[in-house]
Amino acid sequence: MALFFEFLTQQWMLAAALLVVIALLIMHEARKSGPSLSPQQAINMVNADEGVFVDLREATEFRKGHIVSAINIPSAKLPERMVELEKYKEKPIVLVCKMGQQSSAAGKQLKDANYGQVYKMTGGMMEWGNLQLPTVT
Repeated sequence: MALFFEFLTQQWMLAAALLVVIALLIMHEARKSGPSLSPQQAINMVNADEGVFVDLREATEFRKGHIVSAINIPSAKLPERMVELEKYKEKPIVLVCKMGQQSSAAGKQLKDANYGQVYKMTGGMMEWGNLQLPTVT
């Protein structure tokens, strides 16, 4: 460990450049899949612009509790079921998963298919539950 710290002190410019590149890569990847919204921002956007919540969890989890009027399309089946979202092509689509991790890949798929307004809900259904927002079964 001492050698590692010695390397960092001697090659601090190299280490700083590496950190900058990693940060830029993370920002670039996050932008490609769409911006993130808090649950409150997502509710406001869907209500104001007639958007939709797309729940990416499996059907068994979806049945245990989901956002009112959410469409359930498991992330593995998104490419084949994307046609179900055609009427929302120019409206906000908010992607929701269990903890906010799987929505990035789905966001990239929708962006690549020319869906205009794709967003990810931060924290997923875990955050939704923590905020004690309503769900239906």
